Amino acid sequence: MFKFLTPKSIKPPFARYSHGVEVPPGRRLVLCSGQVAITADDQIPEEAGAQAELCFSNIAAVLGEAGLGLQDIVRINAYVTDRAHLRPYMDVRDRLFSSPAPASTLMIVSGFARPEFKIEVEAIAAG
Repeated sequence: MFKFLTPKSIKPPFARYSHGVEVPPGRRLVLCSGQVAITADDQIPEEAGAQAELCFSNIAAVLGEAGLGLQDIVRINAYVTDRAHLRPYMDVRDRLFSSPAPASTLMIVSGFARPEFKIEVEAIAAG
């Protein structure tokens, strides 16, 4: 399936992620736009961990439209608005993705389109 790349010549990942993931020839790629924590009826959870759960739930729904799931994700880009949101986000990510985990980037940003949003997650999946 996927080849998870963690070269011995560089420092191991700081958390549960892979430095790279090779997608074999012939696989489809699905690129998910950044998902924020909002429900279909405009509800936004207050807590960062609950927002992370909803972001990944929304990504799962997008992937489901293509016949894929979270297990098919090869790359995650995540953004949080405060250092305090790092751990709640990582706890959710680590629970959802076993080792070896997808390639991943996590950044602290100044904000999103609406101030209620604390986390945004985008993903690339292959199937």
